[in-house]
Amino acid sequence: MRTVVRLTASATRALPRWLLLAISIVYAAFGLFGRDPWKNEDAAGFGVMWTMANGDAHDWLLPNLVGKFITESGPGGYWLGAMLIRLLAPWVDAADASRVSTGVLFCLTCALVWHAAYLLGRRPEVQPFKYAFGGEPEPRDYGRTLADGALLILLASFGLAERGHETTPQLAQFMSIALVVYGLVRGLDKPLQGAICWGVGLGLVGFTGNPLLVAALLLGTLVMTAFVREARSPWLFAVGVPLALVLAAAWPAAVLGLYRDGDARWFVEQWFNGSINRFSPPPGHVVIYALKNLPLFTWPAWPLAAWAWYSWGGLRNKPHVAVPLAVIVPVLILSVLQSHQTNRLYILLLPALATLAAFALPTMKRSAINAIDWFAVLSFTILSTFVWLVWLASQTGFPHPLARNLSRLVPGFTPHFDALSFVCAIAVTVCWFALVRWRISRHPNVLWRSVVLSSAGTTLMWVLLMTLWLPIVNYSRTYRDVALQIAQHLPDDYTCISPVRLGDAQLASFAYFADMQFSFSGDCDVLLRQDTQDFSAPSPMPSYIWQLVWEGRRAADRDERFRLYVRVDRPKVAPPHRKPLVRHR
Repeated sequence: MRTVVRLTASATRALPRWLLLAISIVYAAFGLFGRDPWKNEDAAGFGVMWTMANGDAHDWLLPNLVGKFITESGPGGYWLGAMLIRLLAPWVDAADASRVSTGVLFCLTCALVWHAAYLLGRRPEVQPFKYAFGGEPEPRDYGRTLADGALLILLASFGLAERGHETTPQLAQFMSIALVVYGLVRGLDKPLQGAICWGVGLGLVGFTGNPLLVAALLLGTLVMTAFVREARSPWLFAVGVPLALVLAAAWPAAVLGLYRDGDARWFVEQWFNGSINRFSPPPGHVVIYALKNLPLFTWPAWPLAAWAWYSWGGLRNKPHVAVPLAVIVPVLILSVLQSHQTNRLYILLLPALATLAAFALPTMKRSAINAIDWFAVLSFTILSTFVWLVWLASQTGFPHPLARNLSRLVPGFTPHFDALSFVCAIAVTVCWFALVRWRISRHPNVLWRSVVLSSAGTTLMWVLLMTLWLPIVNYSRTYRDVALQIAQHLPDDYTCISPVRLGDAQLASFAYFADMQFSFSGDCDVLLRQDTQDFSAPSPMPSYIWQLVWEGRRAADRDERFRLYVRVDRPKVAPPHRKPLVRHR
């Protein structure tokens, strides 16, 4: 049965451009600057970019973290950040420069999602009912309103806040998948252009991600074209598929051609085989993790997308439903089949989910719209009030229970007043209450009214967290202080440091903040180890013994404990040059 949408032209009044741009830019910009790399993936991703920016062609083609190979993703996800570190090095801190790439990729994704929804919204099969005497919206206005809704839904997604501001390769994959969706949509009316965009997007998924993700998206596209007549195009297979395969294979081919050593071959094998080994029938605790976290991460995009699929029941084989599903289904399957607990892939669902969710807006009942609005008003007002109260407690000690709990959670934290952050927090809070007053008093009869408060609310919360709470969050998630403590106890003439059980975030932070020289060969005169419990000292070696010179941890982390050992019989005269880093396999 064909779905009939009844709308008047007044329901597709465009969202003011300044408001849409303001929400997008504010959301993207806050949280990128003025902070340290955070544990875990944020610091690890930055460390690879920083290593590339200070390395040679070998580092750019074989991503590594101060010598330790990182084989989970291709190098493309790090290149833009590394280039910006080099380009902005004289003026901008390396950590802030790397996050400029995050902002660029985020904004590109927003633009691609908007245009994909806009093109789908102009298609004839989704147009509202035509009245006898006119008054229905024009396809251009209808498509523009749906595109605004798709972008607002994307910004309203809970999980995008933190993941969308990290320096990880997932941001490049996020943008690449949005390009895949746009290419499939563009190919409906311009087959060659769409095939090129789709092929480039799929190739970039391989260049920034892994081959299994490419294969899953390719399979999803093939299945979709079998059911959707409008999406069948000879250009997709004659141009798009070869282009995608060439781009995806260009990097491993270049690596194997330029470097004929065992490291290059081993890296490519680990990248290829590891992408498959990371997915398997998941154990029970992984499924439980997904059931708990995936719905919250993708809220409110997933319930709106589910309603769109249900409400357009007669047109599920049409592009506005089938094209997003061609991406959602394979990525969702991979997200659930991960062999360990992680939400890294969840962000890759959001571009297609937001595009499909936009088509729920014309079919929603007034009661559902009001419920969404009141939920957004109540939840974000309460949460923002709590953020303000915690900030007040950190500054004044009142309310006393919050101040006491805060000192317990972040012991040693010294609060300070930042006038600029305070002004920004006041401004965004005033804008929130003004928007709520406008929405409640005017009752605008437009499609995007049901999601504008949700997207503004997530923007409000993110800005408040990145202004009022930024010193607290930064203190609790940075390794700067412990890195500087370790550096004070390092011998001036040490050769290198052997890391034991150090994570990628710790390696990156210690190398960046304290210029520590790590080696993975095991032949070093300094040893730095991390313990999660009271381990005994390292076993003595045949020809020397270790002396404990420092022991400590981050003040905000009770689980980690670091111990620094110096070899007793190490040479007392510094060598003329430090030994080159031995790459860890």
